[in-house]
Amino acid sequence: MYIGRFAPSPTGPLHFGSLIAAVASYLEAKTHQGKWLLRMEDLDKPREVKGAANDILHTLETFGFVWDGKVIYQSQRTEFYEHALQRLKSQGLAYPCTCSRKEIADSATSSGIEGAIYPKTCLKHAVKPNTYAAYRALTTDKNITFSDEIQGEISQNMAQDVGDFILKRADGLFAYQLAVVVDDAAQGVTHIVRGADLLNSTPRQIYLQQRLRFATPHYAHVPVANNMVGEKLSKQTFAKPIATRPPGHELFDALIFLGQQPPAEIKNATLDEVWRWAFTHWKLINVPSMRSICVSD
Repeated sequence: MYIGRFAPSPTGPLHFGSLIAAVASYLEAKTHQGKWLLRMEDLDKPREVKGAANDILHTLETFGFVWDGKVIYQSQRTEFYEHALQRLKSQGLAYPCTCSRKEIADSATSSGIEGAIYPKTCLKHAVKPNTYAAYRALTTDKNITFSDEIQGEISQNMAQDVGDFILKRADGLFAYQLAVVVDDAAQGVTHIVRGADLLNSTPRQIYLQQRLRFATPHYAHVPVANNMVGEKLSKQTFAKPIATRPPGHELFDALIFLGQQPPAEIKNATLDEVWRWAFTHWKLINVPSMRSICVSD
């Protein structure tokens, strides 16, 4: 069975960029007669906005989304992430690190896709005493390659392009890369449709899946909506909540963004009518392979 999911972070209300990922993942799951799961990625409590999780659920219901099963909250699953970390540690695939960001920047000798590559300082030397430690994944000079259903073939060399990435922060919070891998495996997710801003994270997740002996889902990364100055629509760039416009209009615009070409006359139709058209005409192959597209927010 096809099992997809949508996993928003409760750092504010849903905006148009979030809606695009929700619509694409929902239609792809439902047109394959599959399940669509909802997971609240609320691990980063310092960034969580009070009431945002309930607001997101209410907005999704208003837009006509129907999810399968209970909503999963990552904040309630830390024991499972800890178990996965212990598995990696027992295999020598994770190690403690007490280096500060400044120390890493000063000591790094190479750069990757996200900046300085960690030079494995704490793997080679003892960690600092009386200091809270983060945990890093031990990467090797190995290429991770996968075929994205929208973006094509993607390949990264883990040691050269990423380096030993964080699994658990020094403040005790688990990193997204580990949590998402554990949760997707636990929920039996077979297909992941999400924004292309997470494309560079996918090889890290596949790397962890392989080491934890989890199945690797199929991936499809849809374009990210940017504002007119090239910034990704997000809470940080003050993207407008989608609840400020009629749901049918927002859904119509999301379908246009996703390359589905709905007829102009359904823009003013009822929400149910827009969804009916979408279910009948949805084709993932029509989604543009551009990594980002500018929209007027």
